[in-house]
Amino acid sequence: MTLSGRLRSSLIIGGQGIRARKLRTFLSMLSLFLGVLAVVAVQAGSVIAQRALLSDLEMTMGRDGTLQLYPPGDDGASAIVLDAVADRTDAVAMTRARAIVGEPGLRPVNEGGGPIDGGLGYGPQPMGPGGEAMACDAQGNCAPAGQERVVPTGQAIELQLLAVSGDIRQFRPFRLESGRFLDFDSAPSLAPRIVLNKHAAEAFTQFHVPAEMRIEGATANTTPRVIGVVDDGGWSPAAYVRTDELVNWMPVDFLTDPTQGGSVELLAAPSADDLERVLRARLAANGMNPDELHVQTIQALKEMESQLALMRWIFLGMAVLVLLIGVAGILNVGLATVGERVEEFALRRAVGTPRLLLAGIVLAETLLTGLLTAVAAIGAGVVGLEGASRLLASREPFLADVAFPWQAGVAGVIAGVAAGVLGGLVPAIRAARIPIATVMRA
Repeated sequence: MTLSGRLRSSLIIGGQGIRARKLRTFLSMLSLFLGVLAVVAVQAGSVIAQRALLSDLEMTMGRDGTLQLYPPGDDGASAIVLDAVADRTDAVAMTRARAIVGEPGLRPVNEGGGPIDGGLGYGPQPMGPGGEAMACDAQGNCAPAGQERVVPTGQAIELQLLAVSGDIRQFRPFRLESGRFLDFDSAPSLAPRIVLNKHAAEAFTQFHVPAEMRIEGATANTTPRVIGVVDDGGWSPAAYVRTDELVNWMPVDFLTDPTQGGSVELLAAPSADDLERVLRARLAANGMNPDELHVQTIQALKEMESQLALMRWIFLGMAVLVLLIGVAGILNVGLATVGERVEEFALRRAVGTPRLLLAGIVLAETLLTGLLTAVAAIGAGVVGLEGASRLLASREPFLADVAFPWQAGVAGVIAGVAAGVLGGLVPAIRAARIPIATVMRA
């Protein structure tokens, strides 16, 4: 109870000292504000940067903990995989194909499927057995330069076609830009519904092409229907389509044939541990080697944690240097205040005030100053983040609806309290050592 009374007295007298010296308190807060704000900004920036990097990695790789399964390339393996995930909601099979949308019989403007503004070069020019220059098309057919069949370039766009058996967004959280994503509750359509990524949407905005899609290995050209646009974190034009709609136009084995550039990948939730056993058993039952089923767990956060930690410590060190400047300001103000209040503290000692309480009075004043500065810095951080979110959300999607990290608030309070204690420790010790005899000179 005695300690509680002393603590309460220290806080009350410290608060009275702040009110009596408003200008000096304001100058102390001003010198400390930038340091605390720097700590808050570094902590908030590191948390937001981690979220942004993790969000980009999740779109391209998958959420942390997601299982990736790669079946063998044997004939019939793809049918086994698609059949195994047909009625599951915790796993999605994704296959890849090459498609050209636009005028038939013409070369696409981005032959090879690269970005529209990325040029057409893909490394050095291939050479023949005798050292002569060769020209190759997108399918890998090569002929001596000058003798190849020249196909004119027309209004056509080449893109990667990704067929999914379910909603892949549960594993790769794509950001919906417009329209809607694929609906897997309705019956499959003969006119494939596709969702473009941002690069494909930009290409179709720049080039107006006919709605005719040629798919490598398909029995006939199709008429796709674009229903939405997503940001998938990719670097080249791509489109997403339902697997059951794509197999209406081409055999499943061709879609996953590695000799034709096809592949199949399974994404499964961590709870779908039975899927691996089921696939291995079915592969073995069909005469395939079950050991060729490769399984790995996505650990995107672990891969980038060391880089983020290094960046965080570098900027935190710079913030601490700024904070120390603020601590020096509080120290100077505190020493000046104690010098002005020597007679007051001596008189308090003469009437029986313990030395510890005198030190607590000075320390409480600087501690309250640090807490007030922390509140002001955190408030400025919240307002600044909200302003940045509103102004830059259209250019930086990760800033949309971003919340102020609670870790930054905690770091700000700790920095303010630590600065108040460090800046007030020396003045508090000096106040406690003032001799009683000093009051005789007053």
